[in-house]
Amino acid sequence: MPDDGPLLTLTLHPKIAEISPHEWDACAGDENPFVSHAFLSAMEDSGSAGPRTGWLPQHAALRDGDGVLLAAAPMYAKSHSYGEYVFDHGWANAFDRAGGDYYPKLQVASPFSPVPGPRLLIRPGSGIAVDGLAAALIQACRQLKLSSVHATFCSEAEWHALGEAGWLQRLGMQFHWENAGYTCFEDFLGAMASRKRKVLRRERRDANACGLDFRTLRGAEIEERHWNAFYRFYRATVDRKWGSAYLTRSFFSLLSQRLGDRVVLMFAEADGKPVAGALNLVGADTLYGRNWGCEGDFPFLHFELCYYRAIDFAIAHGLKRVEAGAQGQHKIQRGYLPARTYSAHWIDNSGLSRAVDRFLADERPSIDADIAALSEMSPFRRGGDPG
Repeated sequence: MPDDGPLLTLTLHPKIAEISPHEWDACAGDENPFVSHAFLSAMEDSGSAGPRTGWLPQHAALRDGDGVLLAAAPMYAKSHSYGEYVFDHGWANAFDRAGGDYYPKLQVASPFSPVPGPRLLIRPGSGIAVDGLAAALIQACRQLKLSSVHATFCSEAEWHALGEAGWLQRLGMQFHWENAGYTCFEDFLGAMASRKRKVLRRERRDANACGLDFRTLRGAEIEERHWNAFYRFYRATVDRKWGSAYLTRSFFSLLSQRLGDRVVLMFAEADGKPVAGALNLVGADTLYGRNWGCEGDFPFLHFELCYYRAIDFAIAHGLKRVEAGAQGQHKIQRGYLPARTYSAHWIDNSGLSRAVDRFLADERPSIDADIAALSEMSPFRRGGDPG
């Protein structure tokens, strides 16, 4: 840190348990559950983020001379690029061919969670700026002799501040639903063009004609038997897609215990037996859709549980948006429109940094062009459309 400022000390912690929940959350705030002490500790204590999955905690804590935590960052040393959803395998391969070592690297992120939100967590009133904490992370990276620091799915404000501090700026895209003051689902449908509205009504009708019972469980309503079923769905989905089951069974129980009413589980049951489920977390103004799974074949059930019932919940609870995770152009026709996501990258090797900078300079306009083109596919009524 600068010599002319107050004495500040950066420490790295292999367990978030070394930092008190009160201190951490004073920096993280309560808007986004994915950077809360409760979520991150559930990841670690369940064995989901740790040596087994190659996410080794190196949480950054910046304290003043009195030991007060002024800023923090959820950070991990990684020997691979899996579970991040911002892909840099090409950068790693290029550096490897040039004789460099891209791994290990430092990842400032919420593990396995493509959820936009703050990454450089600064206590309000601390006087710490984003570039100050960023400089401390670079210093730590150099002392550890690692290749780079990556802040993925950071906030737009952080992205701009890090760009001004010399970090490389990357854009991505997700699909988010925005609440335009709707009072009910029919109100939302009323904002759509007539043809699109009919499609959604048909999908909901067909999903609800399968003889299934739908339940929305929250907080203490979620029992261990529900998590047993949901974990079965989660594993089945992972196996089908040839992925890796990063999350352990105990993660879901710990999540429920530590986040309480911020956990929402949408369930579909057949004759009292769960056949599908969708996991969501509630933020200050956003419902975040995370994992889903199903046993059986039911028309439009995925759309009903993951998208439409999420919208129902958001409207009923006055939330501003629903963020339904990574990918999925099919979400557009269901009211989820393209939105920018942000990441920032600091790479120590000047040659690799210049090459990546050129790549990102070409990539950013193409991302914005894709967003503009996909926005034209919006299902909502436009001026002059009687609906």
